[in-house]
Order: sequence, then C-alpha cells, then structure tokens
Amino acid sequence: MTTGHLVQECGEAIAAALDKADAVEFVYLSPVDKASALREFARLSARVDATRLRLMAVADEVTEEKGDRDVAAWCQRELLVDRSAARREMTLAGALEHRWTVLAQAHRSGEVSTAQADVIARALDDLPDETPADVVATAEKTLVEYAATFAPKELRRLGGRILDIVAPEVGEEQERKRLEGEERKARRTTSLTTRSHGDGSTTIRIRVPDATADRLLTYLHAWTNPRKHDGKSAGGDAGSAGTGAGTKVSYPTRLGHAFCALLEHLDPNKLPRHGGTATSVVVTMDYDTMISGLGVATTNTGGHISASEARRLMCTSHVIPAVLGGKSQPLDLGRGERLYKKWQRRAMDLRDGHCRAVGCDIPAAWCEAHHLIPWLKGGKTDLADGILLCSHHHHRAHDDRYLHDRLPNGDLRFHRRR
Repeated sequence: MTTGHLVQECGEAIAAALDKADAVEFVYLSPVDKASALREFARLSARVDATRLRLMAVADEVTEEKGDRDVAAWCQRELLVDRSAARREMTLAGALEHRWTVLAQAHRSGEVSTAQADVIARALDDLPDETPADVVATAEKTLVEYAATFAPKELRRLGGRILDIVAPEVGEEQERKRLEGEERKARRTTSLTTRSHGDGSTTIRIRVPDATADRLLTYLHAWTNPRKHDGKSAGGDAGSAGTGAGTKVSYPTRLGHAFCALLEHLDPNKLPRHGGTATSVVVTMDYDTMISGLGVATTNTGGHISASEARRLMCTSHVIPAVLGGKSQPLDLGRGERLYKKWQRRAMDLRDGHCRAVGCDIPAAWCEAHHLIPWLKGGKTDLADGILLCSHHHHRAHDDRYLHDRLPNGDLRFHRRR
C-alpha cells in the first residue's frame, strides 16, 4: 500500500519491478541481454546500498525504543547481520554522509560499487590530518575516477599511495614524518631478555627496529647461504652454518647456528672497554682437563661449558684460556697470538679452497681455521698446523664422540667412536 512517502514509494516500486522479473526465465535471454542485465543490476545494487547507508547515517532515533547502543547494534538485532559487518557499514555511512561528497554522489549513481566506496573512504580517512585540503579533494576525485578501472583490491593499493600519485612532494614529506615517528617508537620499545632453560640452552627474546633486524638477517643469511663460484649451493644444504654436507635441518635452526657463529667471530678488541680492558671472554679450566678434553670449563660470566667446546672456541674465537695447575694457580693466560692473522687466513683460503672434511665443499670464506695440534698442547699458529673446517666439522673436530683421521691429501675423515 502506497503511503505517499517517497522513500517507501521507491521501495515498493523496486519490489514491484522485482516481482515482474521473477516471472522471466533468464535462461532464454540472449548473451547480450544477460551481460547488459548483469551490469545494470550491479549499478542498481550500489544505488540501493547508497540509499540504505544514507538512512543509516541519520537513523539514530530507531535505537531509542529498544535502547540499542547505536544503529549498528540495531541492525545486528533487527536485521540479523553480523556485528562486524554492521559496524563497517555504519562507519561507511558516516563517511559518505559527512565527509566524502564526491564519493557519495558516485556511489548513489552506481558508478562506484559499495565495496569500492568502502575502500576509497578508508584510504581517504587514513590520510594524515595535516594534508592540505586541496590535496585531499584531488585524492578523492582521483580515486573515484580509478573506480571505473580498478577492483577493490587494486584500489586499496592505490589508496595507500595516493599522495605519491596526486602530490608527490606532500607524500614524501608525510612518509618521512611517519618513518621518523615509527623509528622513535621502535627505539623506545627495543628490548632484549634472556631465560635459561637449565638444559644448556637459553631463549633470547629481542625486539629491535626494523633496520636493525634487516641488518642482522642480512648477516645471518650470508652465513647460512654460502655459494660456489658456479652459483650452485655449497655443501648440499645451501651451505648452512653449523651443519654438515647433506644434513637437512630447518632454516630457523640454521639461522640460530649462524647467530652463534656470528657472535664467535666478534673481535673483543673492537668492542667498548669493560672494566678498563677490552671486553673478552675468559675460559678457565685445569691443566688435566685441557689436555684430555674431558671435563668442564668455566667462563668469567659464571657459565659452564664442556672442555671440548672450550677448546674449539679457542681455535678461532677471541677467547682467553686461563689454565690452572693442581692448586688452582694460573699456569698460562692465553694471548691473542694463538689466532691466525689475516694474511695467514688469506693464504689458507687459497691453499684449501673449502672445508677440508671429506665430502664437504663449504667455501673457504665460510670456514674457520682449526689447529691440527691444539694451541694449548703446543701447536703453532702457522700454516702447516692450520686447516680450514666449516662450522659443522669444526664442532666435530672438538667433539669427544668423534675421531678423525688425516688422509694423505690433507683432508680429515670423521667417524663416530665405537
């Protein structure tokens, strides 16, 4: 029944037209008619949505009878729509009614779909408050024009960079301010915490600025992905640090091994002074433990490591060994001369070319210098006593569970103790 109210008359006319359409067998329409009808109903759908959203924007009174919080809550209860969808529509209704008149007009005419209107309105609402009014107006007009060509997904990307399109100088300045704000916040929230699990491992939880994280990952990716000169992955497993040729381990594990290797190669002489001297790690163990490789060593931070691990660290890391006699009296305090110098490493790289473990071809640049005769047992830091081993095989060389033989060509062959 017609009441004379224009909005209700519109609804009744639409309903009557749809009743007529129900009597049509769409299957008999020609392809041209079907395509034309699909386009027209898409435009009509947008126009109907636009009318409904206009009503939502001014329908606060409907909430009073039932005491609903807002129109979205009323729609959720009365129209049985999801809460998130109702709130999204209410937000869009307010944006079209109060802020974006060009977009609203395009939506009412059906030139812009509801999904497109939602994306465009959100992009415009996200513009910085200090954006000049004329730039905002140009951005709105441009995005509405783009709606004739681009779907919502593409419009979302364009909306995120609209300032770069319509006003590059403004966009660059806004980007600079945004990045500076994010960087300041990142520095305020930077933190590092550790938690020992009591099983020989510690969890390190760290939050750092993006640039720092990118830098760290660049270093770790270098450690985990050595490449041969022919471009092929070395070692059968992308040359993972801390793993052997052909060993399959997860990439997070390889990154963890790479992080350990990175720390071991830090030169304490280049770190800030601590207690008046260079920041160094001192490992203390008695003479018998040092000779046998069996037992426990103590670090100056109070931690404990196996003697074999201590001996491995002394090969290439800037670790000072403090060897004690029977009465815990210092017998020798190791010096940095036990480490191979740069020119020696270069010569060793040229000589060996890669890890000297049988079957391993990790490039020399990713290997560590190993004393064939341990330095603490009288071995010399010279080329004749040095050999290149990847991190994995260097661990094996100092692992009491493994033995190794030196072949006539100088390579090392490892095998498990029986």
